[in-house]
Amino acid sequence: MLTGVDLEDGVEDSYFDYCPWDFARKASAEQRVAQGTHQERLAEAGASLGPRCYVSPAAAVFTDVLCLGADSYIAGYAYVTGEVRAGRDCSVNPYATVRGRVTLGDGVRIGAHASLLGFNHGFAPDEPVHQQPLTSDGIVVGDDVWIGSNVAVLDGVTIGDHCVVGAGAVVTKDLAPWTIAAGNPARPLRDRRGHGGSGAAGPKSELGDVVAEFAERARAQAADVLARSWSDDTGRYSDRPGVPATVRAHCDAVEIADLLLGAPPKQLSAAEHAERLRVLQDPVSGLVAEVGAGGGPGTLPEPAHDGWIEDGAAEYHVLSVGYALELLGSRFAHPVHVVDRMTARQLVARLEALPWRTRAWSAGAWVDCWTTGAYRNRDMGGETSGATGALEALFGWLGTRVDPWTGMWGAAPSPAEGRLQLVNGYYRLTRGSYAQFGIPVPHPERVVDTVLAHASDPRWFAAGRQNACNVLDVAHPLWLAGRQTRHREAEVRAWASEQLTSALGNWRDGAGFGFGPAGEGGSGPGREPGLQGTEMWLAIVWLLADLVGVSDRLGYRPRGVHRPEPARSPVFAVP
Repeated sequence: MLTGVDLEDGVEDSYFDYCPWDFARKASAEQRVAQGTHQERLAEAGASLGPRCYVSPAAAVFTDVLCLGADSYIAGYAYVTGEVRAGRDCSVNPYATVRGRVTLGDGVRIGAHASLLGFNHGFAPDEPVHQQPLTSDGIVVGDDVWIGSNVAVLDGVTIGDHCVVGAGAVVTKDLAPWTIAAGNPARPLRDRRGHGGSGAAGPKSELGDVVAEFAERARAQAADVLARSWSDDTGRYSDRPGVPATVRAHCDAVEIADLLLGAPPKQLSAAEHAERLRVLQDPVSGLVAEVGAGGGPGTLPEPAHDGWIEDGAAEYHVLSVGYALELLGSRFAHPVHVVDRMTARQLVARLEALPWRTRAWSAGAWVDCWTTGAYRNRDMGGETSGATGALEALFGWLGTRVDPWTGMWGAAPSPAEGRLQLVNGYYRLTRGSYAQFGIPVPHPERVVDTVLAHASDPRWFAAGRQNACNVLDVAHPLWLAGRQTRHREAEVRAWASEQLTSALGNWRDGAGFGFGPAGEGGSGPGREPGLQGTEMWLAIVWLLADLVGVSDRLGYRPRGVHRPEPARSPVFAVP
């Protein structure tokens, strides 16, 4: 009898090694029991498998972390190791290899004999290759992606939503959403939306052209934007000419250069930029104070009873300095000790004491700082790796305190500010926690409802009254929730299109973007163009463009504080 042909009560076991998509339809009762037993063994080893998944017993699955969404499968003779996370409806076909740190969105198809290699060997000349240390930047694949047979995807690559990668391609660089790519190395051939007439001219096409023209102009002027804020006398950056040098200005310069130029600011080498930032870190607390006299490390306040140090600038520097160093190929010299020394009990006590009802933005900003510090410490192999249970306690506290009617944390709208504190606090909180660790947000439909209600408030969003903080704090939650739901999608797209058109018109040649009217909803450096406004609005433009569906025309994707992808795969499995 030929292998795989129909039997009286189903098909042979080996059939599903090669055609796992048929398991739900053709498997016998005995085969379903056997698969359930196999999945139980995988679960005992730490795997998290959604409903209707199939993992062939003939697949070599030796993972540290394995998370499969519903209706996903791994076919026979696949080789899967490392930290692998997949969304719904994903497939790893026969003989495919998925190794290292790999994150897949929903609806990803990995063809037979393809290889996704989310790690790399060092190959310095001083010792044999097999003795070199391994590195892992990880691979991120978006939603609705087809990776053809015999494709190789190398470590550090991001493949955007809706891409198609032709058979035999070797993907060494990021692919923008909707790209059809092929070759060795893989090169973009065309936009998938142009196939079959779907890319016909229209409002979206016209806005895409405007976005592309803006990006080209911004790239051409990026060096001048950075140079106007650099001082040869101090060796540091200011937000704009005539104001003191700040830590954030240096970090903003690094992010702008990475976005528009794909390289560090030319005023210093990458190593020199990194060292200018690393020397500012206090080795005792792990925080970075504002630049002190003479350009050296500043002074921090005395710690509170739980060891935390109340300093708004230092708290934000956990974000800005950490990500700037990452973009420069470096990292903090010391762990963020105020985070790794905080016990779960102390953390919960501080969460309970935060001003959720009156200043939700401040409360969310604190969570953003703490979770980002936890991420940095884990990246360094520090104590905040789950040993104290503090990170688990934080997500447990958030999960039990979220308001199911708004999807947020904080009080109801106030007469003076409306939903400003609520929504802006939600952005800061989820940026550092759910978004940064790649965990789905609770109640995404209610989030969209709350954010759209806030986005219609003319006090913050009438023409000429928008600032970077307020627009970012709407755009990011809509983008984040939109990864889980299409609720009110047309309204989201219409709002984003209007804001995008408005934002692009605010670029000042040779100077960049201004933050916006600081006195009209939040603090900030004001309307004058500077590094903070430029860095934030470049990220906002990407988010708005992606909500509209034209982000691929920008030619850049944020990789720092405002990156859309998780900065790190989840630290524990979430059902």
